[in-house]
Amino acid sequence: MSANGQSRKGPKRQLSAGQLTLVANRFKVLAEPVRLQLLQTLMAGERSVGELADLTNLSQANVSKHLQLLLTHNLVARRKEGLFAYYHLADETVFQLCELVCSSLELSTRERQRQLARG
Repeated sequence: MSANGQSRKGPKRQLSAGQLTLVANRFKVLAEPVRLQLLQTLMAGERSVGELADLTNLSQANVSKHLQLLLTHNLVARRKEGLFAYYHLADETVFQLCELVCSSLELSTRERQRQLARG
């Protein structure tokens, strides 16, 4: 409870400087819309680089570059089959985070619209 008697929602634990750096790095990886688009596409299942390029209208080189970063940060995993590499989601919690952010944006947008309507 805060001084005014209201419940305060905040972090349940204090993070060390190193942990905060890891969290910041995760947010940096997710801050690129192309990476979010690739993750969203992989929600439907495993895909090759070529399939991802076709589905997202991006070049294979661009898709590969972003997938490598997602792989480095353990957001996707790779399976090799012959000459092809297939990617799938390795950490589906990213969508819980995206859902939280989207819900928050919707709430703040509705509130702004209400304020503008009041004049």
